[in-house]
Amino acid sequence: MKNIFKGKKILVTGGTGSIGSVIVKELLKSDPAVIRILDIDEEDQFYLQHELARFKNIRYLIGDIRNKDRLKLAMRDIDIVFHTAALKHVPLCEYNPFEAIETNIIGTQNVISAAIDSGVKRVVVISTDKATEPTNVMGATKLLAERLVAAASLYSRGKGSPLLSCVRFGNVLNSRGSLVPLVIRQIQKGGPITVTDPKMTRFIMSTEEAIRLLFSAVEKSLGGEVFVLKMPAFKLGDLIDILIERFAPEYGYKKSQIRIKYIGPRPGERYSEILITEQEAEIALESKDMFIIPAQNTFLGTKMKRGYTGTKSAPKWAITSDNVKKIGKKELKELLAKEGL
Repeated sequence: MKNIFKGKKILVTGGTGSIGSVIVKELLKSDPAVIRILDIDEEDQFYLQHELARFKNIRYLIGDIRNKDRLKLAMRDIDIVFHTAALKHVPLCEYNPFEAIETNIIGTQNVISAAIDSGVKRVVVISTDKATEPTNVMGATKLLAERLVAAASLYSRGKGSPLLSCVRFGNVLNSRGSLVPLVIRQIQKGGPITVTDPKMTRFIMSTEEAIRLLFSAVEKSLGGEVFVLKMPAFKLGDLIDILIERFAPEYGYKKSQIRIKYIGPRPGERYSEILITEQEAEIALESKDMFIIPAQNTFLGTKMKRGYTGTKSAPKWAITSDNVKKIGKKELKELLAKEGL
């Protein structure tokens, strides 16, 4: 991986976020020529700039992906783009659909167009398992972002065109705004913990796995595909129990003192997630640690299947958080420990 990024000029949209900032820190290990961080959050830019003050190859750019002209300026002479900027909270997107469309769909289209116009070599866009057969606004906007990437890969094929791909995440453990930091804050205040339903199942991945998937997409992409990590699922109730056991004593409470308030599914939420749909499974490829979904219904998809080595056809059924292996409390504790919790 170090050879891929050494001496390269890289742009990270949403570069001060929980994923974007880790991408930046990992890229710095590979001695890139420059990393440009484009983010609309001035405060987060300020703190990250102080944290990484010793590095002289970082440029901090205030900007919005809704502004195509700003993106074109940010992408001048850039080799690789990691597009992480998004509105990702399900309830907020549900109640603000116009904003979700502007950022997740139009913003992604702006990133793609600016990359093509600027001669960028590779673009990786972050998607989510909520994009499969979506039941909420956030998932629907991410599905369209995936389709934009696939379509752009077909339309822009040719010498000098960027290779565009997506990575599809599950729940990234301890990412900003996710369940784990919310529950920890609620425990710190003595409860109650608000839980939708303990029987809900979700896919889970560590921050390290998320970054490895992103970097693998840069290395392996032939254009237009979606990379999906093979990841386990967990029961929401198991994670809540572990967090109470771990953090209640730290904040001066007994486990029995932390009350759980069950609030039911929020608007747009479903009880389980779908990592790969049955339709996608028909054309998906499988390697040791990931699935690769070629761009659908295009000549590009056929070409990609011929281009991959070390892969085989994936199982021909949908992969959901209900029909994969569930990790138990022991494995969840190990994952939390890896994340420094």
